[in-house]
This record gives sequence, C-alpha cells and structure tokens, in this order.
Amino acid sequence: MNTDAVNIKKGDIISHNSQIWQVVKTEHNFRGRGSAVIRLKLKNIKTGASVEQTSRSNEIYQALDISSTQMQFLYSDEQNLYFMDPRSFNQYQLKANIIGNMVKYFKQGETMYVLLYDDEPITIRPPQTVRLKVTSAQDAVKGDTATAAKKDIIVETGTVVKVPLFIKKDDIILVNPENGEYIERVNQ
Repeated sequence: MNTDAVNIKKGDIISHNSQIWQVVKTEHNFRGRGSAVIRLKLKNIKTGASVEQTSRSNEIYQALDISSTQMQFLYSDEQNLYFMDPRSFNQYQLKANIIGNMVKYFKQGETMYVLLYDDEPITIRPPQTVRLKVTSAQDAVKGDTATAAKKDIIVETGTVVKVPLFIKKDDIILVNPENGEYIERVNQ
C-alpha cells in the first residue's frame, strides 16, 4: 500500500531501496514558503543499521502489510531470540541485533507481539513496560536523600537498573524496556 511521507509515523514498516525498514523517528519541518520536509530515521530490519532520510511531504513510500501475532518468548542466545506461537506451536527466530538492548529486560515465558511479513518474523512490538523482581539492592544510606538520588540494583534478568533509594530487594518494579528507565514500584 502506497502512502505519502507525511502520513508515515513511528513504528511503521516500509520498503525503501528494495529493503525493509522500520521508522524509528519522524520529524515534520515547514519553513514558510515551499512544501514541508519530512525527516525520517529508519532502521534496517535485516542489518540493524540506521539511516536518516529527508523527503518532501508528497513523496510516496510503500507501507508493507505486516501481521502482528502474540507469541511466547522462549529464550535468547548471543545471535538470536526464539519465540513460539502458542496456537500452532511453530517456533520462530529473530536476530538479536534487530531488538538491541531491550532483550536484557525480557523474561522467558513472557508473551509479546511479533511482527511478521510473508510469515517471517521481522521485529517485535516492544511492551511499554515489563515487571521485574529486584534480586539485589544495597540499602540506602541515611542522609543520601537530599536530592533525587538513584542507586543501581539488579533485577531477575541480571540487568542493572537505576532506581530511587527506597527500592529494596524482592520489590517488583516496572521498567521501560526501550530505554531501561525505572517507572514505578508495583504494590504486591
């Protein structure tokens, strides 16, 4: 399906120069006279490389027909992530460099949406938050709370996260997997 550059938004999958790209960022610039300029930051689905593309607002791109299927995250190794469709029990693998650092926050058995093009996985739709249990945390030192101080803790996936001083071991926290930032503590 063809679409104007002005209608492209973050997360869209497009075909450009005979390759599949995911739109990471869009920026719309209009400077008085003339037509608007659209700046796109694109990430290559196969290689993980990023490029910036500038085009006129009426330039045509091919938006790809992508299906989204809820799958269970099985495990990851250094090169791939492995998912299973719980309805058909088909297993799929996805290159780890496509997902990037988000994989550090994924727990085995979690369900997430995998985007498929021609029945091949191309990327995931990352969850907005993940619930993680704190496995290691230093106690806060009295007097350290004059500013919005943060400390490093380790969560159940083995990843280090910066959190406020009041977080303790065995707390459940919400983390944004795209940037690794602490969101809030979850009441149990």
